[in-house]
Amino acid sequence: MLKTGDQAPSFSSQNQKGDTLSLADFSGKTLVLYFYPKDDTPGCTIEANDFTALAEDFAAANTVVLGVSKDDCASHQAFIDKFGLTVDLLADTSGELCEAYGVWQLKEKNGVSKMGIVRSTFIIDGEGKLVSVEYGVNPEGHAQAVLDKVK
Repeated sequence: MLKTGDQAPSFSSQNQKGDTLSLADFSGKTLVLYFYPKDDTPGCTIEANDFTALAEDFAAANTVVLGVSKDDCASHQAFIDKFGLTVDLLADTSGELCEAYGVWQLKEKNGVSKMGIVRSTFIIDGEGKLVSVEYGVNPEGHAQAVLDKVK
């Protein structure tokens, strides 16, 4: 698992429009990289809507917010369209990004264990260092808490 002070794992992944975004694209800015289990599910919708509601505040703090799940670009675009989201969503269909950030873990629900994305958020400074690492976050109020840390 990653920890504060580590160098953020490099990535290159497509967003909902099929544009390739890389960690290097955000040099000099703060990047919030949040991982969530699945498009258009209750907790993930709360989190995405909350990050969207605070988009101007993040931008004012020279911060870009990117969501990541294993859903494909079309699923991400449908999710964005349905809720009017303004954050870019990265399609980690191969799972490489989830593995690199240690969010692909064994989870248990209703007595059944299976692999899945553990809701997690990473704040990366303009030089690519992790300044905050959170695994297993609660979506309620999370975007505001992240904004408070960024400020």
